[in-house]
Amino acid sequence: MATEDKAAHKATEVKGKVKEGLGRATDDEELETEGHADQAKGNLKQAGDKVKDVFKK
Repeated sequence: MATEDKAAHKATEVKGKVKEGLGRATDDEELETEGHADQAKGNLKQAGDKVKDVFKK
């Protein structure tokens, strides 16, 4: 798995955490929910990366 892909997936997760925090701070439920979704997307892709790495060995 390319390092760039792994970094992009981690960035998606971090972006989600930021959105969630901003949503909470501004009482914007939609932004907070969007943040949760981004985090889940990033975590799922990172899990896929880990599975691929295991099978490469």
